Amino acid sequence: MKPIRLLIALLFSATAIAQEHTASPQVSTFTLEVPQLQTTKKIWLYLPKNYASSTKKKYPVIYMHDAQNLFDAKTSFSGEWNVDEKLDSLNAQVIVVGIEHGNEKRLEELTPFKNEKHGGGKADAYLDFIVKTLKPEIDKKYRTKTGAKHTTIMGSSLGGLTSFYAVLKYPEVFGKAGVFSPAFWINRQGITEMLEKTKKFKTKVYFLCGDNEGDDDMIRDLNRIEYLVNTKRCACKMLNKKVIVKGGQHNEKLWRDGFVNAYLWLL
Repeated sequence: MKPIRLLIALLFSATAIAQEHTASPQVSTFTLEVPQLQTTKKIWLYLPKNYASSTKKKYPVIYMHDAQNLFDAKTSFSGEWNVDEKLDSLNAQVIVVGIEHGNEKRLEELTPFKNEKHGGGKADAYLDFIVKTLKPEIDKKYRTKTGAKHTTIMGSSLGGLTSFYAVLKYPEVFGKAGVFSPAFWINRQGITEMLEKTKKFKTKVYFLCGDNEGDDDMIRDLNRIEYLVNTKRCACKMLNKKVIVKGGQHNEKLWRDGFVNAYLWLL
């Protein structure tokens, strides 16, 4: 089933079924140069409803991958996450920054290590863009809480893999992570070795997957990573949460349904 899951990941670049835009008024977009990848990216920005009126208040930030699927049904691959509507309903005091995936280059950008069969391995450049180009731009233009404890990174599938990799590489930048259905299988050895070499792991992590995502590797890999994380700190600190959804499949519905609980637990 792994090739099927990979094919689904690659097909995120497919044209969405024609329908109306559904993004809320709190969502805007802009384009930013990405020198690390020699391209440009469309960035989606969600601001809380009271942002304009709260002129001195500062907000935590969530950085999320695959922005096409977060806010707008018209741009989504197979249904959006409804991030804006869900946060509006909570009156959430948070800024969300969505980074569009690179279409046919999605696998390249969201894999930390090159896979012998599938290639990839440019997540270092992608994360370098977030940390050194995008985050400074967001912190300059918007009222953000800039510290790691107020900065979350979140994604699903390859985005879940890269979100976990991000907190290993940049623990001083990302203090929290939402790791949904992570595609650890494509970089299993590299991620495991990097985590084993990590002396301390302080990040707060919300793991989510379904028990019907295609094969047993998803849960097996998730359990293994959680075990290794727990060897780096006392489990009594309750900094991990793992949710396995009965019947949950590898799709937007699983991630959409799990988003609010992840947000509430992390932030």
